[in-house]
Amino acid sequence: LHDNRRGFGIFPFRIFHNIRQHSSDLRMSEQLKYIVEELNKEPFKKSYNLITFDSLQQLQLLQVLNDVFSEVDTKQKIDIREEVPENMAVRMINFLRVLKYKPTTDASVFRQGLVSGEKHVIYPILQWVLQKSPELKKRAYLARFLMKIDVPKEFLQDEQVSETSDQYEELVEQFKEFHKDAEKLRNSTFSTSDIRKDIAHMDEEKEQLVKRIERLKKKAESVTGSERMLEVARNLRREKEREGKVAQQKLEQKSQLLYAEQRLNRSQQQVKDLKQSTVGSSAEGLIKRLEEEYKVNTYLCQDKLPKEIDQKKKSMQDLQRVVNEPAMSHHDLKELQAQIQTLNTEVNSLIEKKMVRGNPIDGKVSLFKQQASIIAHKKEATAEQVRDVREEMAAIEQEFNQKKDLCKETMVGETLSGDEFKRYINKLRTKNATYKKKRHELSEVRAEYGVLSRTEEILKHRMESVQHYLSEIESRKGIAGFHSTQEELEKVSALKSEIDEKKGKTLNDMSEMVNLLYSKIAEHKQLLAPLIKELRPLRQNVQEMSQDYENKKLTYETTLAGLETNRSKLEQDVKILREECASEEGRYHYINCMKKIIDARDESVKNEMKAYVSSDPQEKKKALRDVYTKKIQEQENLGKALREKQKTVRESHNIELKQMKMWGDLELLMKCKIDCFERDRQQAAMFNENEEEDRLVIGN
Repeated sequence: LHDNRRGFGIFPFRIFHNIRQHSSDLRMSEQLKYIVEELNKEPFKKSYNLITFDSLQQLQLLQVLNDVFSEVDTKQKIDIREEVPENMAVRMINFLRVLKYKPTTDASVFRQGLVSGEKHVIYPILQWVLQKSPELKKRAYLARFLMKIDVPKEFLQDEQVSETSDQYEELVEQFKEFHKDAEKLRNSTFSTSDIRKDIAHMDEEKEQLVKRIERLKKKAESVTGSERMLEVARNLRREKEREGKVAQQKLEQKSQLLYAEQRLNRSQQQVKDLKQSTVGSSAEGLIKRLEEEYKVNTYLCQDKLPKEIDQKKKSMQDLQRVVNEPAMSHHDLKELQAQIQTLNTEVNSLIEKKMVRGNPIDGKVSLFKQQASIIAHKKEATAEQVRDVREEMAAIEQEFNQKKDLCKETMVGETLSGDEFKRYINKLRTKNATYKKKRHELSEVRAEYGVLSRTEEILKHRMESVQHYLSEIESRKGIAGFHSTQEELEKVSALKSEIDEKKGKTLNDMSEMVNLLYSKIAEHKQLLAPLIKELRPLRQNVQEMSQDYENKKLTYETTLAGLETNRSKLEQDVKILREECASEEGRYHYINCMKKIIDARDESVKNEMKAYVSSDPQEKKKALRDVYTKKIQEQENLGKALREKQKTVRESHNIELKQMKMWGDLELLMKCKIDCFERDRQQAAMFNENEEEDRLVIGN
């Protein structure tokens, strides 16, 4: 029963699998049929059938795919036997990416199947390309001119590279517009009746112009010196054309000269700035300076400025709260003073509790905290100095630029005189001497610092050894930790005395601060009272003006929207008129070309009539009629000979087929005889070997 159930479970799965396999085989056979039919047509002209095409090897199948690609784009016409498989796969994948082909399998499986020439990968590509051949030809042609080049950003910093990139993008946009115009011209159909009417009208105008030219020639012949006057008129026209060309060249050269001068000025300014920035410094110095500037800027941006902004916001909020609150009375001030006293007492009690605990680790941490706070204060002070120096330097640079411009306008030549320049040189020499002296002192101080740091390390090491020895002695005597506890007690007593002194000072300071606060609050109240009175009517004015502003803004936006709609309509009309103008211009050029073609045909017809009517036999031989009649006669004779040859071949066809069959039978008979002969010879050799093995040999 278990086996039967298992069989019933597997049976439907097998049926489903077989059905799916059968449907995939049918789909592949339909693909194969379509591919073979298309390859047998123009322009491939292959003579495949389903069996021969399905039996192609992998390399041959890849060559067929490459031939189809070369029909879409001629650049793909390559013999794949002479190409590395990896390069071939990369080239085909890039081409399929240009054609926007989406594989049905995974990318790695698709790549592997394309390299190895698997049928389940090649057949869908062939079907897709053959179905969309005209569209893909157009896409491949456009991709040749519309593929954007990805230039790295560091290369775009060069002016020539950036200008070349901009020119390339402009040319791509121009190509798009020209291609659209060409497609419109291809799709636009002119009626033949209109063209014939235009041609007839142009013929009439041509006849009128010819008659008018003949009349003018007759009038000119009657005038004395007409030939000389015509020659002078021709020379004048040539010179005017030449003058126009020279003027155009002059304008182009002027624009090129202006552009070159601008580039030269920019380059000189860049070189000057770089030289000034690298005077008296090496590459390492520049890098260090940049790193220091980066660190300072990061500190200012991330630490200093956010703190200042928060402080400003808090102070502004406090001021706003003070402005919004009503006037404080003497009772309110007493309440605030009482709150301050209670908070001070709580702070003092907390400090005393902390001191009573006397945790040495907390003492060490507090020392580190104090050092960190000192360093942070120093850092903030230096940042303030840096900011002040930068502001001062910016102001000095601005003033220097102004003075420089003023000097350029008012003075010519050098600013310093001879004596001033000598004094300046002497100052530089004295500064150089002081600099060398200070540098020598600095080197001595650094050497002394090194010696002192070394002695400090030695003393610390000795102190550690002494403490270790002392702790061993204490542990022997049974009083371990006595020395450390004694030191901590001394420290705690010293700290307690310091804190007591600070308590007295802080209480006095706090009472003084409270008095100062009271006085300042009273002063600020007296100062702010008139300002608050003035501020109330100003707030009303602000509300009225803001309402007026909103109304005017609404009217402005409505008028702006109306103007935008009118402008868009006008732009649309201009665009339509430009398109009509372009189409009419294209129609004019088309008609002009048709006129030239008809004139050429008219001329050839006249020459033919002239040669045909001429009595000269040599001229008659040049006539197209005689030439074509001669060729027709030759082709008829050739066709007659070929028909006779075809008749003889048909008559002897059956006899030659029989003879060929007889020769084939004879070849089979000879092969059969050769096989029988070989078989007999092998059997005879085997028989001889067996006889030698059965032979009895009697020895001595």
